[in-house]
Amino acid sequence: MPSDPPTVDDVAPEPAGRHIPAVTPERVLAGLALLVPIVAMLWVSSYNKSEPAVAGTPFFYWYQLLWVPVSAVFTVTAYLLINRDEKARKAAGQGGAR
Repeated sequence: MPSDPPTVDDVAPEPAGRHIPAVTPERVLAGLALLVPIVAMLWVSSYNKSEPAVAGTPFFYWYQLLWVPVSAVFTVTAYLLINRDEKARKAAGQGGAR
C-alpha cells in the first residue's frame, strides 16, 4: 500500500566506510549544558538562605533570578552544539569532510 510507513529495507544504507556515531562529543556537551541549570535549581539546599542580600533582596530570590539569563546562555550553547553536530552529520552523509 502506498500509505504504509517506510521499512528498514526502504531506507538508503550508509555509505561504506563512513559510520556516523549516535553519541558525539557535541551531543554530550549539549546534554550537560541543559542539565546544569536543572541541577542548580533542584539543589535547593545550596541557595536556601537569606544572606548575602543584594539591594535588600535575600539570596534565595536573587540567586534564582540570576539563573534565568544564565539558563538562556546554557540553552543557546546547547542549540549551537546540536546545530554544529547536525551540520557535521549532513556533511558526513554526503561524503564531505567535517
